[in-house]
Order: sequence, then C-alpha cells, then structure tokens
Amino acid sequence: MLYWALLFFIVAIVAGLFGFGGISAAAAGIAKILFLIFIVLFIATLILYAVNGSAVAPI
Repeated sequence: MLYWALLFFIVAIVAGLFGFGGISAAAAGIAKILFLIFIVLFIATLILYAVNGSAVAPI
C-alpha cells in the first residue's frame, strides 16, 4: 500500500510540473488517503504485536 501511495505522489509531482493541476490535486488526494490507511494498519499491527506477542493470532 505504501508503494501505491508513493506512486500516486510521484504522479502528482509530475502532473504538477507539466501544469495539470486537476490531475495533480486528485493524485495527491489519493496518495494522502492511501498513506493514512497505511499508517492506521501499521499502528494496529504494532498494537496487536504488543498485546499478543505476535502480529497474527494463532487459530
């Protein structure tokens, strides 16, 4: 997911350099959303690891 956020960030920068403001703003917005989802999942994984001792609970 972090890969996709970085990819949309690069698209936003390139689009901004070429003067495509609408595409740049849309790509930047998508990158922000993906990055926030990544951060939430990362923090949830850290909390699960701290509580359980492993990232995934055994069945």
